[in-house]
Amino acid sequence: MTEPTLPRPCYTHPLEILWQDEDMVVVYKPAGWLVHRTALARHETRFVLQSLRDQIGQHVWPVHRLDQGTCGVLVFALNQEACRRLAAAFMDHTARKHYLALARGWCPELVEVDYALKPDDAPEDAPAQAAQTTLRGLATLDWPEAYDPRHPSTRISLVEALPKTGRRHQIRRHLKHESHPIVGDATHGKGALNRWWAARIGLQRLWLHAHALELPHPRTGAPLRFCADWRQLGHLPEVQQWQQLLALPGWQATAHGLPDSCGLVLPLRTD
Repeated sequence: MTEPTLPRPCYTHPLEILWQDEDMVVVYKPAGWLVHRTALARHETRFVLQSLRDQIGQHVWPVHRLDQGTCGVLVFALNQEACRRLAAAFMDHTARKHYLALARGWCPELVEVDYALKPDDAPEDAPAQAAQTTLRGLATLDWPEAYDPRHPSTRISLVEALPKTGRRHQIRRHLKHESHPIVGDATHGKGALNRWWAARIGLQRLWLHAHALELPHPRTGAPLRFCADWRQLGHLPEVQQWQQLLALPGWQATAHGLPDSCGLVLPLRTD
């Protein structure tokens, strides 16, 4: 099989703003960017908070976070009261998050994961915290080469992850718990598979995407849904990477199929 090479992200333009009013601003976070400065990553130079503040010319408050390697929908408040109310929506799980992930193996069409997690830096005797995630297998790929010589091919899934709680690295750790680690996850994934897959497509990255977010408006309480709609964001390098990835021959959709916002239709699996 010809080995495709996906383009590497190169951001020379302002952050993509998906929504903005007097209380909040929603942006597309590129992979590789930190949400804000931290003493643990002094060598980093790309921060969404500082870049967005300079771009719109006003102070912004972070109300949730995405891992550095994760791209997609990210929300900031534009005043302290909105910050308080938005943060409360995440704390009480009123906010509903929808992620897409590329995972090892063929994930079942529906898995309810209820697996408590300890913070990564917690002491041994610290209690685990309740954590639940719904996983839905959306599509499968049977790559005709094997990274593991025990198998004739390599199976990959596109998975939708719907976290019901908000523990750190929850989706990454729950997929690992289900033996479907995210491809490109250097912390909770499989190093051999990550390197093998990166060599096949010419790109090393964490294949985790914050695709959509639902939450109440901080002032009116009206339900809002923000989506990194690939049909409208096709100019972004990472969206192009996802689209090219799913255009590889051999992908088949499960009964769930891809969200319309992906702008792609895959043949249905019949087995």
